[in-house]
Amino acid sequence: MLSRFSKVAALNKRLLGKPLNGGFAKSFSTSPLFKKEIELFVDGKSVHIEEGSAIIQAAEKVGVDIPRFCYHERLGVAGNCRMCLVEIEKSPKLAASCAMPVSPGMRVITTSERIKSSREAVMEFLLSSHPLDCPICDQAGECDLQEQSMRYGGDRSRYLEPKRAVEDKNIGPFVKTVMNRCIQCTRCVRFANEVAGAPEFGTTGRGNDLQIGTYISSALRTEMSGNIIDLCPVGALTSKPYAFKARPWELKKTESIDVMDAIGSNIRVDSRGNEVMRILPITNDEVNEEWINDKTRFSYDGLKNQRLVNPLIKVNDRFVAATWSEALQLIATKFQNTSPNGISAIAGNMADSESLVALKDLFNAAGCENLKVDSTNNSSAPAFDIDIRSNYLLNTTLVGTEHADALLIIGSDPRHEASILNIRIRKAYLYNNLNVGLIGNPSDLTYKYSHIGTDPSAIDSLLNGSHPFSKVLAEAKRPMILVGSAVSELSNADQTISKISKLALNIPNLITEEWNGFNVLQNYASRTAAYDIGFTPNVNSNAAASEFVYLLGADELEGDSSINSDTFVVYQGHHGDKGAHLANVILPGAAFTEKASTFVNAEGRSQVTRAAINPPGSSREDWQIIRALSEFIGMTLPYNNISELRSRMNDVSPTLNSYDDSLTSVSAEFAKLGLKNLSSKTGDSKSKPASEFVYPIKNFYMTDPISRSSSTMAKATADFA
Repeated sequence: MLSRFSKVAALNKRLLGKPLNGGFAKSFSTSPLFKKEIELFVDGKSVHIEEGSAIIQAAEKVGVDIPRFCYHERLGVAGNCRMCLVEIEKSPKLAASCAMPVSPGMRVITTSERIKSSREAVMEFLLSSHPLDCPICDQAGECDLQEQSMRYGGDRSRYLEPKRAVEDKNIGPFVKTVMNRCIQCTRCVRFANEVAGAPEFGTTGRGNDLQIGTYISSALRTEMSGNIIDLCPVGALTSKPYAFKARPWELKKTESIDVMDAIGSNIRVDSRGNEVMRILPITNDEVNEEWINDKTRFSYDGLKNQRLVNPLIKVNDRFVAATWSEALQLIATKFQNTSPNGISAIAGNMADSESLVALKDLFNAAGCENLKVDSTNNSSAPAFDIDIRSNYLLNTTLVGTEHADALLIIGSDPRHEASILNIRIRKAYLYNNLNVGLIGNPSDLTYKYSHIGTDPSAIDSLLNGSHPFSKVLAEAKRPMILVGSAVSELSNADQTISKISKLALNIPNLITEEWNGFNVLQNYASRTAAYDIGFTPNVNSNAAASEFVYLLGADELEGDSSINSDTFVVYQGHHGDKGAHLANVILPGAAFTEKASTFVNAEGRSQVTRAAINPPGSSREDWQIIRALSEFIGMTLPYNNISELRSRMNDVSPTLNSYDDSLTSVSAEFAKLGLKNLSSKTGDSKSKPASEFVYPIKNFYMTDPISRSSSTMAKATADFA
């Protein structure tokens, strides 16, 4: 007979290793992870559930509520709070429903007097050491302990002993600890070790001396640390930036989308008045599950700092306030007096799809094709062939990543470029025996990998089969290649992409009718939509310096040859960041929390932000500014409201409006055709020497105007960067 610990270990492996019901579930229905269903009865209700599931999962399936503190469906089973005890027919003892697997014909009782008495005793024990500080606790109103003590607890306590006192721990600039409140459910420890890959967070001591924290009194070094705030069922772990700022019943809650990276995590923006008070994750199994990274969660204070609130015109090297009419008329006059070859537009990393379409329509109407996306790379055209969509998407999808059994990462640091993707890779590494290889500079990705090389020449060792990892890729049933944006920053980008494409075509199972393992990881929220609508320069466009440059939130312009001291620069954005310092005219736009806009994530999924607060001052939504400018120029765009603009977006690229549809996929042959087109690219006729990949993110906590304006992110930079 299995011991309790071996049962829990087996259940953990099954629960965490099971694929989620995402887009790729049907393709892998023959996987051994999918087991037969069995029937059992919970409070007399029949339920059919997969063999090996826990009783608590079976109860949830038929709507029977079992209280819990330590159990969490995305974490390993601990079985230590004992709040979820249930009766099993013919069993003499109560069983922890989170750690007890179901069996055929099992009859479970969750509402007997015996169970009621046990829950009351558990609550009495937990409250015996819990401080009575609910009035000053930030968790009040959202506290599981409060709610369950009201529902399951008694009206008196038999404990007279002094309450347990524990020293608070400093675990970084994000998470505030009040460890007297801790009930030792260990959710935070399991998250740090299993999901985030931060083994320094754990428990020390035993019994009454058990404490939770980092072993050597250091900060919790993970970009996912804020999630332990949501996991904590009491007020032991709360948000430092949010401390004593608001109560949950005071806040307006708005569902939206994160734009700090290209994942498009689903978030909830909580606001009071016209101020964002906090940002929390929304559960979406196909995108971010229920996690968000620390930059997404804590950089919201940057929305208040360095904001552009009025149009500005530069006069004698100083900016002076102007009316909208004055600013737009000055821009229109300069635009009309410049030839189409002398004007250009650069879209920033947070530009929404509506403004991209409007700006492209305006410049195309003027006969201009000089359009490009913001990049530290001075080359104007994308290194990837964007005629076929699978050439620049995360084709495996975020959910599909968990099914891969071999992964080659080329020129990417997914931990900092796409933290949500990285934790899915870690999940596959832990529970699907994923083999990972890396070509690029070594870094801590939270999982082990084979380091193949630091520059593109290492791809040759995989092409000719001399490196052992080439055999891993060849024998894999579901191999993956993840190409980072660092590839586009190379001087010999075309040659490198050609090599990668040839390698991809040589891997037997990389692209089949059920699996597309070729992936390009975009780093920025606007990039996929820009490629979808063709916001790229014409091959015959002039790459020299322009007389007139329109910056749509573009701030990463180091070394851009299209701007010099004589260029007339218009900056449209929401922060006085790098691009604004170059401008002759500044037009204040709305941030993502202040508008309803479309963004397409790295896997090609269209999602919409929603306005949680109003834009400050005289700032307006970006597409409205461009539409107003078109009237001053005399080339009025043919849409007057957001519905008409989105109809135009559908004409340009139907994928932009596919909000409720599943991800657009292409056939295996079409995807292979895209790779063949890429493999034919040779770049410059003179072969350029291979250079090391340079990852685009130097400081994870400051990558955009909002995070660079955040004092919280500045503290994180001082502590971690």
